[in-house]
Amino acid sequence: MKTVITYGTFDLFHKGHYNILKRAKEEGDYLIVGVTGERYDTERGKLSVKDSLATRIENVRKTGFADKIIVEEYLGQKIPDIIKYNVDVLVIGSDWKGKFDHLNKYCQVKYLERTKDISSTQLREEMQTFKFGIATDDLYDNDNVTEPKHVSGIHVESVFSPDKKTADEFCSEYELYKGYTDYDEFLKSVDIVYVKVKREERAKYVERALLQGKHIVVDPPCTLSLEEDHRLNKLAAEHHVLLLNNLPTIYLQAFGQLLWMARGNLIGDLVSIKMSIAKESFDPRYDLDFYDIAYYPMCVAVKILGYDYTSCDKKLVRDEDGNINYAMINVNYENAVASAEISMDPEVTGGMTIIGTTGTIIVPEDWWRVGYFKLKTNGENSYKRYCFNFEGNGFRYLIQALLGMIRSDEPNSERITDEESDAIIELLNDIR
Repeated sequence: MKTVITYGTFDLFHKGHYNILKRAKEEGDYLIVGVTGERYDTERGKLSVKDSLATRIENVRKTGFADKIIVEEYLGQKIPDIIKYNVDVLVIGSDWKGKFDHLNKYCQVKYLERTKDISSTQLREEMQTFKFGIATDDLYDNDNVTEPKHVSGIHVESVFSPDKKTADEFCSEYELYKGYTDYDEFLKSVDIVYVKVKREERAKYVERALLQGKHIVVDPPCTLSLEEDHRLNKLAAEHHVLLLNNLPTIYLQAFGQLLWMARGNLIGDLVSIKMSIAKESFDPRYDLDFYDIAYYPMCVAVKILGYDYTSCDKKLVRDEDGNINYAMINVNYENAVASAEISMDPEVTGGMTIIGTTGTIIVPEDWWRVGYFKLKTNGENSYKRYCFNFEGNGFRYLIQALLGMIRSDEPNSERITDEESDAIIELLNDIR
């Protein structure tokens, strides 16, 4: 029996997919089809996949050509698959010609001409494209002009700044279509707005955009007023648009895995979280104040330990002007505590340690950009290491999630619940 294997994403299943599966089947007696897994797609930067893994597998199955369907979960899986299934021929599309010649030592590699004038990329490009714009008060884009370009279905269109020189220079620097100093005119040019202004100005820009029916991503906290936060979220719901905080951390795969492990009793009952974060870890062009930075550890404390904290203790060190220069914050729970060291000037070593009754999770250095962490169970001498690749600063994953919610008509983001959002704002006010 001659065994053939082929691989693909098979997104937005089309005639080209059908043809290559048909021709692959004709190459032998038994056809194995590898469909790329969602995590693998994300890790290799393929953020434009529209169909779920289950849908893509079902579409392959319905052709009737596949005798066996497997999931391709990591780079380098093809060699173990070829050996495991005693494969005779690897069939792949001609757009990959030469890329898999090194596998000839394991089996025959055959490149098939793909069907012309049709591709999943082309189909995705023909879908609705959302126009994206930035409202800013400086020339730093926080890399969030380039990040959305990695997600299909969105086009970075324009910029608004109340200062004409800033608007013109920003537009020229990042090669945008147009710069605006009139906010209402700017809003007419976009579907999604990223509000990147000083904290005191955020709420007013968000409100005006919501009233115009625009989806919003805003640097957190948008406001320190619970009443105003509730009003803005109500406004978003009334206008059927999304209002998300620019907090890429909670959209990273590594954080999702860490959260599941911490809350899933893999290290026992949680007793402590220790976090350190410093302004110097962020780009100096990013004009962040104390509460902008404090939002990160307060959010993580609430996500991991919950929103029902009992009290908040603080030790604040202020500079000559009365601004908070350094802080030690303890968020107390009935049987646990989250400690956050926040520095605006003194040098501190970043990192996060989560301690449970039976084990520990450690995230080194910049934990808010987590791509790697390690776990040790009490009594063991070594750590288990978990590594998740991600590209850029994480903003592209937030945009990917936002477009998914828009297209599925998802009313809100479950990444942060209303109760969690309230608790974070209350904690920030407790620190004041």
